[in-house]
Amino acid sequence: MGALPVYRWRLAPDGLATRRQLRAVGLRPGGQEVAAQLERPRRRRGPLVAYLYHVDQAKPVRPMTPGRRAALAKAMTARRTCPACRRDAGYCIPRSLGMCVPCSDSFTAVS
Repeated sequence: MGALPVYRWRLAPDGLATRRQLRAVGLRPGGQEVAAQLERPRRRRGPLVAYLYHVDQAKPVRPMTPGRRAALAKAMTARRTCPACRRDAGYCIPRSLGMCVPCSDSFTAVS
């Protein structure tokens, strides 16, 4: 496989799209190889790169199954449950704190 074609930001030809663009229209790459890459210049760090896929080879997004929906609900419940007080915080617990904000505040006040 040779080098991938590189396009500048907003100058990619029609028929190529990023994963996000495919997802927005209900498609997925579907196992196809990366067709090209898109570079967006940045001032301090190197360029931001996005991979492009052929839209005509993309496949439809798989439908959500009941088992998958249940697994995602269970995972989100785990992310919202504080390990210290065992309550649903109503938001995803910040990984930097490791517990809900009230528990974190009381933990730092005691220390």
